[in-house]
Amino acid sequence: MPETPPRKSLTTTGGPGRAPNRAMLRGVGFQDDDFDRPIVGIASLHSDITPCNSHLDRLVRKGVEGVRAAGGVPQMFGAPTVSDGISMGHLGMRYSLVSREVIADCLETVAGAMNHDGLLAFGGCDKNMPGCVMAMARLNVPSVFVYGGSIMPGIGPDGEDVDIVSIFEAVGKFQAGTIDQKKLHKIECASCPGSGSCGGMYTANTMASAIEAMGLSLPYGASNPAVTAAKDREAFQAGRALMHCVAENIRPRDIITRKSLENAYTFVLALGGSTNAVLHLMAIAREAEVTWTLDDFDRLGAKVPHLADLKPGGKYVMFDLYRAGGTPAVLRALLDAGMLHGDCPTVTGRTLAENLDEVPSVYAKPQKVVRPLAEPMYDRGHIVILKGNLAPDGAVAKIAGLKQRKITGPAKVFDGEEACAVAIEQRQIVAGDVVVIRGEGPVGGPGMREMLSITGALTGQGLGESVGLITDGRFSGGTHGLVVGHVAPEAWVGGPIALIHDGDSVTIDAEAKTMTLHVSDAELMKRRATWVKPPLRVTRGVLAKYAKLARSASEGATTG
Repeated sequence: MPETPPRKSLTTTGGPGRAPNRAMLRGVGFQDDDFDRPIVGIASLHSDITPCNSHLDRLVRKGVEGVRAAGGVPQMFGAPTVSDGISMGHLGMRYSLVSREVIADCLETVAGAMNHDGLLAFGGCDKNMPGCVMAMARLNVPSVFVYGGSIMPGIGPDGEDVDIVSIFEAVGKFQAGTIDQKKLHKIECASCPGSGSCGGMYTANTMASAIEAMGLSLPYGASNPAVTAAKDREAFQAGRALMHCVAENIRPRDIITRKSLENAYTFVLALGGSTNAVLHLMAIAREAEVTWTLDDFDRLGAKVPHLADLKPGGKYVMFDLYRAGGTPAVLRALLDAGMLHGDCPTVTGRTLAENLDEVPSVYAKPQKVVRPLAEPMYDRGHIVILKGNLAPDGAVAKIAGLKQRKITGPAKVFDGEEACAVAIEQRQIVAGDVVVIRGEGPVGGPGMREMLSITGALTGQGLGESVGLITDGRFSGGTHGLVVGHVAPEAWVGGPIALIHDGDSVTIDAEAKTMTLHVSDAELMKRRATWVKPPLRVTRGVLAKYAKLARSASEGATTG
């Protein structure tokens, strides 16, 4: 590892000229000897906005104890969070992806201004994790991420396990008349039984798993449930681990490399994770200045099997994986199979292989959550990158659990999610349709909204396998069905998705990795000649800033 540099915090606190700075710090409790020790930032995304983050204050206190026990001086500060689940289905979702950039900016701003010697960050919601890691990559000071952990399963009205996706799909069932309002209410009340992030292999658990495989969090960090003593112990040990990283000058850019990104995405593929991993890993790579493209995702997808029978494409949730041995047990199985780079460094000070040395493989004892390598859920990656005349720069589809991976049908085009939601509620979408929702990209949305309300309602109406869906927006990690998101270029900047007309024949072929609009080049040129670039939907505030700066989804939709 690099030679240990002088402590950054001395820029703020060292020497007679910094007496005023030290005076301010004494006002928050600093003692004389604190100025002789490393000063580290503790970024807390605690809030009571969402169950994902409502318990983080408890974990932060444990992390503070760990830092102090290892000789550091912790300084706590906050950052905002947005709940995807609560923001879903309305204009509030425009702020979701934008919050990733805001979180990264907040952590960079505070830790940069204070010249912190290290950073310990606690997050639970979908955008917390990539936002924190993006800031770590920018700052490149020793850093450790702590995931708040997954929620426990709820118990539905018929004794079944339920989670947040259950209630989104129940809305579709209610619209279809297959359940009544009383049962809908019971599922609503049971779906989120306490603190923790959504239980399936949705975006939060996907990114927590990717970050653990990348080496920026402790082993078991992704699978320790939110409400356990195991998560408390992990938070304490994370504080100690951070101080070891400070002492040894182990920094994020030592850890975030092409090889560790391959480990992260390999783990996402094996677990059946969210399409949002494509967007977020691309953003993390960009902040770490590591070359990474959509072709890298597709290269790995061609050889990594989908093994875990986890929701939304399967039966189980993260708590079941925790009982089956946890995330390290699956990493060990992948390492044994030669699918991971075991020599990648991690925040423990050991390599990934050394961390897993005494961990038994998930196949060491009977369990049903992770399928045998010889009998996978799907023999290739469940996330595929599609290209074609509808998405010259690429699009992303998740095919976990799908029986049908190809559809050709008439386009039903909607400019925005709301118009599509009305059509679904009025039962205007029928089997064989290809639904197109445009104007929801990074610039057009702005903010690239997720469409779980749409896909949940379609699934609830029994159309999940029989219609296709294309959008320049995003899908929740809880989405399943023949759906294609991240279409690039997006409609708002003149991408071909802007030129589709109602009734045009469209093919989604996930096996061939193509998406085709069956309209002649001459007709498309004619339509383009009459297309007028629309103005930004929002002209002030954070959404306007994002729309003006946002890169294409094919580049991670970052602002930097």
